[in-house]
Amino acid sequence: MLRTLSLRLHSAITGSYFSGAHSIVFVNCPNEQVARDIARAILNKKLAASVNILPKSSSLYFWKGEIEEATEILLLIKTKTSKVLMLSSYIRLVHPFEIPEVFSLPMDQGDVHYFKWLEEGMEED
Repeated sequence: MLRTLSLRLHSAITGSYFSGAHSIVFVNCPNEQVARDIARAILNKKLAASVNILPKSSSLYFWKGEIEEATEILLLIKTKTSKVLMLSSYIRLVHPFEIPEVFSLPMDQGDVHYFKWLEEGMEED
């Protein structure tokens, strides 16, 4: 934790970026309206700075011992890694699936200006 704080301080002072400070969270939704509602809610709560809503995809998965098939909408949510747990908890509350697919990957490399823009989008008013 001390290392993380020192890296953040260094990043703030120098304007540089350290790997893993931001994450992309993947969430599948049953339809576009649910996807839009969740996206707007998490943006309004400043849990993320940006959400992409990707078009329909076919999903095959095991559910209660059976192979199921569904059409789903994928959200790509860009947020601070430090907000992933709070974001995941919120999604579980509002998502219609019994067990929503929510997982994240850290952003390893990217444009410093983009990461700064992400930070600004999640600043509290």
